[in-house]
Amino acid sequence: MTKRIAIASGKGGTGKTTVAVNLAQVVGAPVQLLDCDVEEPNCALFLSPDIRETEQVSIPVPQVDESLCSACGECGKLCQFNAIVALGTTPIVFPELCHGCGGCFKVCPERAIREVNRVIGVVEKGSVGEIDYAQGRLNVGEAMAPPLISAVKRSIADEGVVLIDSPPGTSCPFIETVRGCDLVVLVTESTPFGLADLELAVGAVREMQIPFGVVINRSGLGDDRVEEYCDREGISLLQRIPNDRRVAEAYSRGETIVESVPEFRPVFEDLLRAITELQFEHSQQDGAKTSPDPNSAVRMVPR
Repeated sequence: MTKRIAIASGKGGTGKTTVAVNLAQVVGAPVQLLDCDVEEPNCALFLSPDIRETEQVSIPVPQVDESLCSACGECGKLCQFNAIVALGTTPIVFPELCHGCGGCFKVCPERAIREVNRVIGVVEKGSVGEIDYAQGRLNVGEAMAPPLISAVKRSIADEGVVLIDSPPGTSCPFIETVRGCDLVVLVTESTPFGLADLELAVGAVREMQIPFGVVINRSGLGDDRVEEYCDREGISLLQRIPNDRRVAEAYSRGETIVESVPEFRPVFEDLLRAITELQFEHSQQDGAKTSPDPNSAVRMVPR
């Protein structure tokens, strides 16, 4: 059975990628790491995976046959994104705005619209050590990240642990990434901005009814308001990652924390155990009969 864990944040720069790649390195069994931050994938900067497969990802967009079009305007009336506009003339198509729903094709009474594929990005797959890696890379100027994120998630295996690096924020790419996950780890920082965006992220995952916990990165840098918020809201605080100059230096060199600063390995091993315990807690609430032992519960075993 696959365990899908999304590493997310309400804002950029909190350290979710740092958490994702270091967690992947302390899982003692084969693990998948998916970089779904397709506008700026950077897990590979720290892991340098061997990319062996590249697949183009397309979405269907409308193409109008002017010889058949009666300029009825039904296609433009349907499209909520103004990707196809009809003003009493042959419709004008704006492919970059199209969400690929196919509605204009279906409502056209003259069958004057057909679908053509437009490439929006690529999915790249490879590995590094025991980590099976995949990432999406959105083409420059594209706005439609969710279809590419969905394509990356199709790489998920039927068994094992899957760590998913989510796009920052709480918009459509975030929703598409965490949809179907078993648990969301929200990474924040102990600052007013970190708290404000954490509250947005908490609201989103609660609306989706996905279990979640919080990690405070660069702990000790700000104040206690994030911890007070988690305590007040009954949110599991999974780990505090201390603020340390050596971590920043390793990051600037493109190195992972657990390799460059070995003293931090137990921090991520403890985080892994906390995630396991939180998953077990929620599985018990759902009536699942599973063992709390990490080896059997989610097959995540710190080295």
